[in-house]
Amino acid sequence: MVGVDQVLEKLSTVIDPDLKKDIVSMGMIKDLELNSGDLKFTLELTTPACPFNAEIEEDVRKVIGEISDIKNFDMSITAKVMEGRSLDADTGMATVKNIIGVASGKGGVGKSTVSLNLALALSTTGAKVGLLDADIYGPTIPLMLGMKDGSMEVVDNKLQPADSHGIKVVSFGFFAQENQQAAIYRGPIISGILKQFLVDTNWSNLDYLIVDLPPGTGDIPLTLAQTIPITGILVVTTPQEVASNVAVKAVGMFNKLNVPIIGVVENMSHFICSKCDEKHYIFGEGGAKKISEQFNIPFIGEIPLHSSIMSGSDTGKPIILTDPNSVSSEAFRSSAKNLAAQCSIIAAKLQEEIVAEAPSSSTPAN
Repeated sequence: MVGVDQVLEKLSTVIDPDLKKDIVSMGMIKDLELNSGDLKFTLELTTPACPFNAEIEEDVRKVIGEISDIKNFDMSITAKVMEGRSLDADTGMATVKNIIGVASGKGGVGKSTVSLNLALALSTTGAKVGLLDADIYGPTIPLMLGMKDGSMEVVDNKLQPADSHGIKVVSFGFFAQENQQAAIYRGPIISGILKQFLVDTNWSNLDYLIVDLPPGTGDIPLTLAQTIPITGILVVTTPQEVASNVAVKAVGMFNKLNVPIIGVVENMSHFICSKCDEKHYIFGEGGAKKISEQFNIPFIGEIPLHSSIMSGSDTGKPIILTDPNSVSSEAFRSSAKNLAAQCSIIAAKLQEEIVAEAPSSSTPAN
């Protein structure tokens, strides 16, 4: 009769395609019970948004099916998002597992639209997601979510995020709406506002906090990079050479600050003709992939150019919610899964470093 060790040995042949490690050594097999040929355990995936979740599940069922002594097999599937940053070094935001800054070298590339739809896409997988609109001068997230009358309260000296479509939202736009005046602040004040939004907000328990940064390499991106440990930066660009050239500067800045670059997304990548179903590259082709190859960073995905994405942002009805089966929504979901996968890879490397730096438990010889 087969034993637990043989079952685990068989399961250790299943490799997570992203992490390149077997699921047993990764601790993804929980509560295993084996009684007289009846096998039961929980498969705990590293994120509900992993692009290979279905593949891993299929591989597990396949290897268990190869064990002849297993009569009945009961597998539960859960997901626990890994911590992609050092929470011990951030007591102010210790309940947020991953902080992802979304940056661009220049304005007009649709960074806020990408940030919002990626946040919503991650949320639909079951992950707990927050969205921080860090563009103090031009906050747009409330409008894009249809929250013109939205507000945030302060309870016990903590800012309470607004809730929208399952995500927690903080934006200076909620305050700006009260007086309808432009934000006219110098850099130090702007940096102080961002720090308050980060550490003085009741983010509760989040798997991912998406931070929609203003364009460029100014005070706010620098403040985010230098104030708290973050998982990394996602760079948004368009195929245009002028946009990709400026995006390179953003990559260079964060590299100098030793902030991980999670990857690059190409927005307005192409236009799909509704009549001929062909791709037309209106703004050029391959800008983001060139950046990916130049800096050896992951290519997260490409988002097509479509009027429904724009109209959804203007009317407060994001396309991923109003038309979830569209090509555009699928592009956002695919990019969100790749983003989550890269966060898991960063988290796994972080855990390896923590283990490597830990003092040895062995007793030194006298």
